[in-house]
Amino acid sequence: MCVGVPAKVVKKMEYSAVVDVLGSQTTVGTIFVPEVKLGQYVIVHAGQAMSIVDETYAWQSVEEWRKLVDARNAETVK
Repeated sequence: MCVGVPAKVVKKMEYSAVVDVLGSQTTVGTIFVPEVKLGQYVIVHAGQAMSIVDETYAWQSVEEWRKLVDARNAETVK
């Protein structure tokens, strides 16, 4: 199964962008979404921005990721 993470574009270069993923910043390739603009949200997989998504979808995805992390942390504590 392939999983993509939502991220906000905070800096745009010619073929890459700096994105914020749940508070951490990383550089990703943008060859699949060359039209992406500063402030837009993308789905990141394997170091590449794969698609542009709207902000509502991005935040819904973030909430689901947080639920997974919280559930995993709860299992680790037991």
